[in-house]
Amino acid sequence: MNLKQIANEALRLSEEERAALAQKLLLSLEASAEDEIAENWLAEANRRARELDEGNVQPIPAEEVRRKALALLR
Repeated sequence: MNLKQIANEALRLSEEERAALAQKLLLSLEASAEDEIAENWLAEANRRARELDEGNVQPIPAEEVRRKALALLR
C-alpha cells in the first residue's frame, strides 16, 4: 500500500478516528525528534567538555553569565 492509498483510507475514518490517528502519527515524530535532540545535546556537551579539558576555552562562572544575561534583557 502506498502513501496515497493510506491517505485515502485514512480519510474514510470517522473524525474521532482520524484525530486519534493524527495524534499517533505526531507522537511518533516527536519521539524521534526528542531522541535526536537528546543525542545532539550529548554531543555538544561532550564537545564543550573536551574544549575545557584541552584548555581551548576558559570557564565562565555561572553568576557572571547570569549577570550578563540579565543586563541584556534590560
